[in-house]
Amino acid sequence: MIEYLPPPRTLLTGLAMVESARWHDDRLWFAHWGAGEVVAVDMDGKAEVMAEGPPRMGWAIDWLADGRLLTTGPAVTRHESDGALVTYCERGGNEIVIDPRGHMYVNGFDFDFIGGGTPEPGWINLVAADGTYRQVAGDIEFPNGMVVTPDGSTLVVAESFAGRLSAFDIQDDGALTGRRVWADGQGPDGICMDAESAIWTQTADTAAHTDDPNAPAGACVRVLDGGTVTHRVETELPCFAATLGGPDGRQLFLLCNEFEGVGQMQAVQARRSATIFVTEAPVPRAG
Repeated sequence: MIEYLPPPRTLLTGLAMVESARWHDDRLWFAHWGAGEVVAVDMDGKAEVMAEGPPRMGWAIDWLADGRLLTTGPAVTRHESDGALVTYCERGGNEIVIDPRGHMYVNGFDFDFIGGGTPEPGWINLVAADGTYRQVAGDIEFPNGMVVTPDGSTLVVAESFAGRLSAFDIQDDGALTGRRVWADGQGPDGICMDAESAIWTQTADTAAHTDDPNAPAGACVRVLDGGTVTHRVETELPCFAATLGGPDGRQLFLLCNEFEGVGQMQAVQARRSATIFVTEAPVPRAG
């Protein structure tokens, strides 16, 4: 039986478009698309612009082990302590994750999604400390959010166009092998993992994915390896990303945006209706 979380409450609103949710240094950080900002917000809803981001959609954030911020986009950019921006890797992408051993994975695709280009399979690159990179996975049907299990053994990527989560074994050299389906029949975008290696992901039975007039605008579910759904939460706007954090790691942050099709994203950003909601989850964040 699926359990429902408490109705989410508003943490922050009046934003252009929000993605790439990360809990870092006791605050929620996110990519503010359309504003070109990296923003952090505390549990009281007090927000602060922390760094410059690409002036485009389709980018994400993470941190090196030494605490320096990284942003993706056309390139992977490293943010120095003095505010300088340095190209870390000339090949950027959509999403980024760094595993416990320091392997950096960046995924992306090579067609014009915003401009309505013909879809092509995407890829995952492994980025070395010197900025060089090599492809370690391909044929990804629109790669989106990525997570790594707490033990560092498995990488899971959201394949948005396929409606599934796909898992890979991480080898000592960072290679990805043993591809398999983690969960099918979802609507995954920005995902997160809890301490029991369950994943919070967007689901397919929402207004954006079905003709059901009673379908909620957005929803996230907690799904186990193999596809069993244990918990669910619904939102009044489509949910684009989720992460766990808060003082005890049990707060589930839901980054939500209006969605009227890819061609309307600029109009949506101009309305500044994007909202971050928060509710309580049954299991704390991983790590």
